[in-house]
Amino acid sequence: MSTVQSLWQQRYRQADDYAPALANPVIEALLGHRSVRQYLDTPLPEGTLETLLAAAQSASSSSNLQAWSLLAVQDPARKARLATLANDQQHIRQAPLFLVWLADFSRAQRIADVQGLELEVPALLDSLLVGSLDAALAAQNAVVAAESLGLGTVYIGALRNNLQAVIDELQLPPLVFPVFGLVVGHPDPARPAAIKPRLPQPVVLHCETYTIADDEQQRISGYEALAGAFAREQGQTTPSWSEQVLNRLKSIEALHGRERIAETLRGQKLALR
Repeated sequence: MSTVQSLWQQRYRQADDYAPALANPVIEALLGHRSVRQYLDTPLPEGTLETLLAAAQSASSSSNLQAWSLLAVQDPARKARLATLANDQQHIRQAPLFLVWLADFSRAQRIADVQGLELEVPALLDSLLVGSLDAALAAQNAVVAAESLGLGTVYIGALRNNLQAVIDELQLPPLVFPVFGLVVGHPDPARPAAIKPRLPQPVVLHCETYTIADDEQQRISGYEALAGAFAREQGQTTPSWSEQVLNRLKSIEALHGRERIAETLRGQKLALR
């Protein structure tokens, strides 16, 4: 079995779902992605941060606005405070580097200040989308670069649970929004992460127009059986995937503070209309 076929089967967990994928080291690296939540405290090689940033800045940027910034946190005390704010996730404390990806229009406003201008567009919702999408594209480039260096990563969306406290901790000015965090470090070889299975391709792929397949629910049920088996292999007891989706989306209480994001954004002069 080829490497790409093995990774494909780990990703989808069904041998008969394998398509003869085009293969190269980049494809193999992408298919082998996994979220790492157990780290060594080993320092990163010199130049790691700069390399990841260069990879991130090589991502596409809407209108070349480059409306994002990167805030690197390595101080153990600050990482610990951020971990507490982000649902007390221990891997933020464990790993040597925590990156906070920012949608950032404050730099553009500082340029405008030199000319005595007040920018109107950063306050619009579309600008928040532009900055957030730019940050996400940049971060994913950094993740691929980190994994190519043998490092592990995991995104931290819970950084938005206590958004104002994070803004205060990082001393973010108006027109800046912390989109998510990213843990970077050496994976603990004694507690390796596994490749989590994803929905089958026919469930997420639409051609030409959005078409709901007749067997969608059957395929989702099949996926849930595979995902459940994966969870048990990892020693986890979790609800089915459908239950997780519904539990996350049916009630505001499931947001754990993120329902206040709009109010905080207005305080940052973002997404006002």
